[in-house]
Amino acid sequence: MGQKVNPISFRLGVLKDWRSKWFAPKRNYRHLLKRDIELRSFLRKRLKNAAVSRIDIERSPRVVSIIIYSSRPGIIIGRGGSGIEELKKEIFTIIQENIKIDINIKEIRRPETDAAIVGFLIAEQIEKRIPFRRVIKQSLDRIQQNKEIQGARIMVAGRLDGSEMSRREWVSFGKIPLHTIRADIDFSQTLAHTTYGVIGIKVWLYKGEIFEEKKAKEEVKNDKE
Repeated sequence: MGQKVNPISFRLGVLKDWRSKWFAPKRNYRHLLKRDIELRSFLRKRLKNAAVSRIDIERSPRVVSIIIYSSRPGIIIGRGGSGIEELKKEIFTIIQENIKIDINIKEIRRPETDAAIVGFLIAEQIEKRIPFRRVIKQSLDRIQQNKEIQGARIMVAGRLDGSEMSRREWVSFGKIPLHTIRADIDFSQTLAHTTYGVIGIKVWLYKGEIFEEKKAKEEVKNDKE
């Protein structure tokens, strides 16, 4: 029986970092954890059209910093920063604490290198009733044009094109070494809501081995010296 592990959680502490960074006493830990989950779910719904890749939360005794990675930062910021001010007011109602809230927006300039945004764009097109085969093939072609990506796989599952029976189909290129911890693999799961039901979308992107990149940088430094 195959054991399936999320590629990101499998690499936590080695290549990947935690999405929340803070310390709390034992009595407050569960309350802060619950607020983080509520805050993320709220932001995902509130910014569903902003192509958000991930949301990092950092806490200190007086400040809560929220870092939002998006390929469409203009939708979040709004005209003259009005969007961020409205977002802060709405977040205050969830946190319910008299502390400062900092919101930082970081733009992802190459969406084809981010698995979450690739999955979001695929779901967006499938919901517009564009044939799924065309969508996933065009997405794979855009990924292949980027030399940073050494392998990719896109899988869709559900009642594809309104078929009576659910099935899964995928396209891929290159290699995806899931069992190699030093392999930098980005992974995402997305849902597309259609009239026939929910279609699941999974994206894997392989960006090479971190060990080899560090070794190459060290060799370049030694040559310069």
